[in-house]
Amino acid sequence: MKEQPAFLSFMNLALEEARAADARGEVPVGAVVVFQGQVVARAGNRTRELSDPTAHAEVLAIRAACAALGSERLVGHDLYVTLEPCPMCAAAIAAARVARVYYGASDPKSGGVAQGPRVFSHPQCHHVPEVYDGIGAQASEELLRAFFSRLR
Repeated sequence: MKEQPAFLSFMNLALEEARAADARGEVPVGAVVVFQGQVVARAGNRTRELSDPTAHAEVLAIRAACAALGSERLVGHDLYVTLEPCPMCAAAIAAARVARVYYGASDPKSGGVAQGPRVFSHPQCHHVPEVYDGIGAQASEELLRAFFSRLR
């Protein structure tokens, strides 16, 4: 029987990106794209900074990874993100053909994977990645809770 390699999480890097987003006054969400154990791209939310509602961490990381590869597809790549992707980001993940998504905190209000529209469950979704939730959930939730409590 072939031995499985040990799981190596890159959620700590996504959390670093989330903390950097928080320091910029952005909602603290971070994302990292990985291929065969190597970081290809990383990003945090920049919607306010760029005045761009699509500048979510996942979309920015996917764009950077695709640019680095010179391809619109990220076949075999993993995406680590601190918060459950929204429907827009889930659609981008499917379009990019990301192989696996690891996310931290669930998002009952705006999530698009396990909550709400459940984008990957729709018949129109042409690619469905493997999804693993709860990776680094506590740290992700604490960042988000602290950010939103400061706004109130």
